[in-house]
Amino acid sequence: MSAQLKAQAQRLENWLKNDAIPLWLSRGINSQNGVNYERFLVNGDVDFDSTTRVRVQARQAFFFAQAADRGWCDSGKAVAQRMLAFVQQHAAHPTSGGGYSHLLDKNYRVIDTKQDLYDHAFFLLANAWVYRACGDASALAEAEKLVAHLDAKFGSPVGGWIEGDYDYACRRQNPHMHLFEAFLALYDATQDAKWLARVGELFALFQSHFFDAEKQVLFEFFEEDWSLCPSPKGDVVEPGHMMEWVWLLDWYSRRSGRPVGHYTKALYEKGLQIGMDKSGLLFDAVAPDGRVIDPKKRCWGITELIKASLVQIRAGNPKAEAVAIKGVDDLFTYYLCASTPGSYVDQRGANDEVVVDVAPASTLYHLIVAAVELIDHCNGVYTK
Repeated sequence: MSAQLKAQAQRLENWLKNDAIPLWLSRGINSQNGVNYERFLVNGDVDFDSTTRVRVQARQAFFFAQAADRGWCDSGKAVAQRMLAFVQQHAAHPTSGGGYSHLLDKNYRVIDTKQDLYDHAFFLLANAWVYRACGDASALAEAEKLVAHLDAKFGSPVGGWIEGDYDYACRRQNPHMHLFEAFLALYDATQDAKWLARVGELFALFQSHFFDAEKQVLFEFFEEDWSLCPSPKGDVVEPGHMMEWVWLLDWYSRRSGRPVGHYTKALYEKGLQIGMDKSGLLFDAVAPDGRVIDPKKRCWGITELIKASLVQIRAGNPKAEAVAIKGVDDLFTYYLCASTPGSYVDQRGANDEVVVDVAPASTLYHLIVAAVELIDHCNGVYTK
């Protein structure tokens, strides 16, 4: 373990504790109802005119629950519980018998009742962490209800779940990836084997459909029967998601004993080969042959690169530590560089120029997980 990597872990922890958490706690939450504002503008002001994605409340509830669990935010438990309580009271779907609506206007009135699988994955994650951090049995009960609702309304006969209660052009691996994460979090919070069995179901989907063994990539978009969408949609590979799966598969392997090294090695190496720009940032989307489909680079891609590199350090990859160290440098150079401490830039362009300068609250989910993983790695938590 190099002193450089430990210093990077401390650097990211300090940013969260001293800048991000104080900013979002003091200015990012509506004191009247406990709702997290959607985003900050480039000058650090709240965007009061923005609509509010309901899932952002789940992601922020997770953020504050985990911050509380780490001892970084004394009020984090209460903040997280209040966010989830608001959603249950004001954004519960009016007719489906379970789950949540999709979008609120700036006055917190529901303006889109769509039920989306991706949204609900984060409510499972948030409830897992509120149960874990707060000992709140109602959060675990809500997770149970949500899973039953998803199974009853959106379960697919060919595996996984459909996208939701709306017309969609294709099925996505992305919501299933986050359900994979949520079920792992529920297993860690409860030690109930039924949640690990759910992860196993999704691992089978990864093996049989999401991962292409010949091309060594993770595909994103599928037809109803999980066959790959035709081009151009079916060509899309997101390097950030490849890195995210490296971390998730390693987590699953440590809980289940299943060997995943051939997958994590392939995803990591191919992701670096086809997905990284010369600056070290990850493109939003490429084709399996490395052709750039979307040259923009979101902040979250670097957090996933850092997490995947930690997995590869532990697997013995001699180059991975340098990638992780540079990843943290790049995170601060390109994204955690906003004029307001604790805010950030969301997206860079083809030439690494700023193209989206607002700070969506949803990005904090990625940032805190990267920090926790880096700190735990440096503390030897994953040493076998």
